[in-house]
Amino acid sequence: MMRAPYGSRGFSLLEVLLAITLLAILLAGAMSGIRAATRAMHAGEQNIERTNRLRVAQEFVRRELSRSLPLAFGQEHGSGVNFVFQGEKDFLRFVAPMPGHLSRGGPYVQTLELARGRNGLQLVFTHNMLNGFDLDKLKPDDGLPVMLLDGIRRGRFEYRKFDDQNKLEDWKDEWENPSMLPVMVRIDLEMTPESGLVWPTMEIPLILDTSGGVRLFQQRMPRPGAEPPQPSDSAATEKQ
Repeated sequence: MMRAPYGSRGFSLLEVLLAITLLAILLAGAMSGIRAATRAMHAGEQNIERTNRLRVAQEFVRRELSRSLPLAFGQEHGSGVNFVFQGEKDFLRFVAPMPGHLSRGGPYVQTLELARGRNGLQLVFTHNMLNGFDLDKLKPDDGLPVMLLDGIRRGRFEYRKFDDQNKLEDWKDEWENPSMLPVMVRIDLEMTPESGLVWPTMEIPLILDTSGGVRLFQQRMPRPGAEPPQPSDSAATEKQ
């Protein structure tokens, strides 16, 4: 009986099982590394997306508020005071032009609100064209609500104005004079830990000089049915 030459002997069953086990361990380690890398990549993409969304929301809010216009969108019953700016700790309404690609022309009545959502509070934006806007007939579903940001734990809006000595007063979470624009608006938000975001406090100065310009503008505008203002004696003398 002839034997196979030395060196040409095949692998035993034990050796094959050990090789398969070792290969399975290596493949399992490689798959675990691939899954970890995939999860890290997705988490990084989500963080970038959330950060970009926060940045876009901040830029949009800053742009719109800084371009607020002294245009009335309603009147208070009884006194007839024009509503130019409404501000509370979780809600504000103002008039400003929309970005060109979102606008049909003309100014818009815009609102920012902190509304309850699934993951805490949401910063919600709505807009309506000033032409045809009726504050008395406004419904909760009017306008197209857009969620700018979610995952907010708590937040507040604050407002600032000049006092009689033309000095800045302290921040207040309610705007007391709706017929005038505030000098500055502050938006302070605290994000939830799950969001992984940090909202830097925004203090937005309004472009217009609101220390009295709006009130003067309203005084110069004649009310419906009222006689136009007569020129003063000095003005008549100058004309002569």
